[in-house]
Amino acid sequence: MERNNLWAPWRMKYIGGLGKKSECFICHGVLDTENDRENLVLWRTQKCVVIFNRFPYNNGHLLIAPKKHVAGLDELDEDEMLELMKLMREGQNILKKTIKPHGFNIGINLGRGAGAGLPDHLHIHIVPRWEGDTNFMSVCTDTKVISQSLFELYDLLKETAEKEGLPKV
Repeated sequence: MERNNLWAPWRMKYIGGLGKKSECFICHGVLDTENDRENLVLWRTQKCVVIFNRFPYNNGHLLIAPKKHVAGLDELDEDEMLELMKLMREGQNILKKTIKPHGFNIGINLGRGAGAGLPDHLHIHIVPRWEGDTNFMSVCTDTKVISQSLFELYDLLKETAEKEGLPKV
């Protein structure tokens, strides 16, 4: 019987960093640079940023974060909170128009105990879902197959955003 391999070498950067204390990738690597495509920044608004998750749970997994480095919702002012919510809506809209998921998981993990991989910089996850996207790979091997490159999807979302005039914040 022939054995097939599923190669995902980009995961090594994530695996190698597990358990290590590192600086905030949103503040240092996203907000402090201007190369949005290289850093997978979909949108920058006055108070927030929308970026791709480099280690996605599913194709199209977006992160929405305030530009201000805060850990909790109680540290945001009303304008920052409103912009976060509007961007959550706009992120969901662009994903619907572009990759047509059947549903979404949207959530915030506050604190390491709640599963936050970056507990000191608040961010919202938008994870597109499709009926049947849980299969034997994820159930038996804890492996997720993502069939589109981050940059290919980035380019598609940027094209859709331009056509649709998004984000509308």
